[in-house]
Amino acid sequence: MSKDTPSRHCYISRNYKDVNSAGGKAKTDIECIMQNMGFVNLGLKRTTHKNKIVDFLLTFSGVCMAMLRLRRGDVLVLQYPVKKYYTMLCRHAHRRGARVVTIIHDLGSFRRKKLTIPQEIKRLSDSDVVIAHNEKMLSWLKEHGLQVRLTTLGIFDYLNREDAPEVGVDLTDNNGSDGRDLMFVGSMSPSQNRFIYDLGKRLQHTKMFLYGGAFDASLAPANGSLVAKGFARDMDLITGAQGNFGLSWYGDSLDFGSGKIGEYMAYNNPHKVSLYLRCGMPVILWKEAGLASFVEREGVGLCVDSLTDIEQTLSALDNTTIAAMRRNVARVAARIKAGKYFEEAFTNALLLLENPD
Repeated sequence: MSKDTPSRHCYISRNYKDVNSAGGKAKTDIECIMQNMGFVNLGLKRTTHKNKIVDFLLTFSGVCMAMLRLRRGDVLVLQYPVKKYYTMLCRHAHRRGARVVTIIHDLGSFRRKKLTIPQEIKRLSDSDVVIAHNEKMLSWLKEHGLQVRLTTLGIFDYLNREDAPEVGVDLTDNNGSDGRDLMFVGSMSPSQNRFIYDLGKRLQHTKMFLYGGAFDASLAPANGSLVAKGFARDMDLITGAQGNFGLSWYGDSLDFGSGKIGEYMAYNNPHKVSLYLRCGMPVILWKEAGLASFVEREGVGLCVDSLTDIEQTLSALDNTTIAAMRRNVARVAARIKAGKYFEEAFTNALLLLENPD
């Protein structure tokens, strides 16, 4: 690269089959943040084609275009996992004199077991800097042999959708500080989240508003604690969801931590936690979850080891404590809405590139 050619921060826009899914939303948000930061898209414009052949052709064409446009001194951000092309892109970038920053969305060696741990570590070793979800994931990667420079995201950002009106947290809305009701977003299938129905039987004075599909009314308790609201767009939830505390919980048990889901959640940042915070709600999650330290440090929720006595735990909170939580939520939600967490993580990644020691 000549002295007159400035280095660039770059990314490769991808084809997402479902931008409304948690994974699609998280990745498109990061693309939007990078655009706002002045990044150069080396690939094709973002598309949402669902046809497999079209998907392959667009993805392959975008990758080929990016490889041709990459130049010495560039910093290329890759959103991991990258289907089939991750190792090739990393090694080509290094041949061209560019460097690679990888932000992790999902690890194939965890829940889906698509890779062994050694395979995953070997793959990520082709990056120059890796942005892990949180400190627990960072430590896990180090413990399993990843020797590249590492930093953390903190929490996933959650931008307004392009076709949505401006929305944000309103501390004067009906999610008042005196409420103790729960909100859950996700599948209500008993095969995936049986805990919902077991928890409902324990709730006597608290309602749990459920947003999503596969609600099984035959398993719902007669006490009326479970209120199925059906599907709702995330922007509609942000402006009008019912409930006061967003619940991030998964699986069969009211006591988290067992099995592959517990293992995965010990290191992962659930995207729905960012959505709950955008809704203006403090969150409830497992005390050993990867996001627990963030929630405690920022004062935006409760970290518990079980949901067995959650109603009593909530009733013990005074209004002053809840109001303070909600003020903290508003502060953090404003940063999530503005894309500040990725911005800071990328800034830290650049510092590690320039100062490797």
